[in-house]
Amino acid sequence: MTIRVLLVDDQTLLRSAFRVLVDSEDDMQVVGEASDGTEAVRLVRELTPDVVLMDIRMPGTDGLTATREISADPALDGVRVVMLTTFEVDEYVVESLRAGASGFLGKGAEPGELLSAIRVVDAGEALLSPVATKGLIATFLAQGPAGDGPGGTGRRAADGERLAALTGREREVLVLVAGGLSNDEIAERLVVSPLTVKTHVNRAMAKLGARDRAQLVVIAYESGLVRPRVE
Repeated sequence: MTIRVLLVDDQTLLRSAFRVLVDSEDDMQVVGEASDGTEAVRLVRELTPDVVLMDIRMPGTDGLTATREISADPALDGVRVVMLTTFEVDEYVVESLRAGASGFLGKGAEPGELLSAIRVVDAGEALLSPVATKGLIATFLAQGPAGDGPGGTGRRAADGERLAALTGREREVLVLVAGGLSNDEIAERLVVSPLTVKTHVNRAMAKLGARDRAQLVVIAYESGLVRPRVE
């Protein structure tokens, strides 16, 4: 099946370059373009693409706000957002995950990385670029409004209550997902089949109300189930 892609960036030249790249692949197609967040949300509702390549910083409605609107709409539950940023070590990167993005990628990524990113998030996987390490992401996730600051205690307690619904094995799998392991790697670690791991991941997502693996990572850290490691 063809992966339907929506491009969102205020730079026309960059959108054109992305369109040529994406349309050159047999398994994907650009179905629309937007230059700001407001237009992006409108087109997502109109076209329901599979994947949105969303610039974080744009004049007017930015990518973060647009992503929140998209992820909050139940009718758009199947839409996956990849945030594009010039600065990969940016607090907005983590805020994009909290907003519902499936991952992020630097604008300086190689063509193959971009195409791979589209396929990864379309498959329901979390996308964390090599430059932004898991340790950095974990540190940011442990801070801010959803962490230990004002209003964070209630959020953490709510996530803790939801975790109580998981079985012991599902919690174990969740910890490994938060560590960035793939289904195959988790299967090898636990000595089970990848299909069994996928079943546990899907059940954890259903119980925790997570859209995809990226949201499982957010919940794992914000609930305190996984603690950030300071290198």
